[in-house]
Amino acid sequence: MPVPADAPSLMRAAAALVLRDLRLVWRRRGDAFQPALFALIVVVLFALALGSDAKLQARVAAGVLWVAALLAGLLALDSLFRSDAEDGSLEQWMLAPVPLAWLVAVRTGLHWATTALPLLLATPLLAELLHLPRAQLPVLMAGLALGTPLLSLIGAVIAALTIGMRRSGILVGLLALPLYVPVLVFGAGSVAASAQGMDPVGALLLLAAGLVVALVLAPLTAAAAIRIAVN
Repeated sequence: MPVPADAPSLMRAAAALVLRDLRLVWRRRGDAFQPALFALIVVVLFALALGSDAKLQARVAAGVLWVAALLAGLLALDSLFRSDAEDGSLEQWMLAPVPLAWLVAVRTGLHWATTALPLLLATPLLAELLHLPRAQLPVLMAGLALGTPLLSLIGAVIAALTIGMRRSGILVGLLALPLYVPVLVFGAGSVAASAQGMDPVGALLLLAAGLVVALVLAPLTAAAAIRIAVN
């Protein structure tokens, strides 16, 4: 069966969705920057609470930055698909001539870009604030680069499962946190292994394997959950 010449491609559909979401982010930029600001506040408060003990700060720096990234993503998780469900956009997604899983993947990528990417870019400065040894910074950056997209993909499935429920913010956190813990353990553990002179590659490879599996399965699972919730 011939495909119409004007049929939207996957990239055109992704570009249209990204442009729409970026316009909404700009209109609500105060709300959009809340996760990154929250993560910054968490790191600064930890630095102040730990006092001037540079060695203590260095020991907990990786864990603090990972917790900040996790909480920043969790803060915006409930709104990942909810506004689209309320204004009827999800029905349009289902009628679009592109796979629903593709649109879910694009939205999840934008969620990562607006919540985790600013923190990832600020990590070198925040690591200096917490006196993280510079030799451990590449391991921390690699772990965050692999782990934060994985957190967003896992969160997308949880958000899709709960879009049919009202006031599900607490439920989203309760469902997501147990799934986030292994990512947190391997991410912070890779830096701890590097600090002890051990090879951190094993933990990073596990994060990479989890990311590959999530890239394949999470959009499909979230799309199926959206279809169930909408229908």
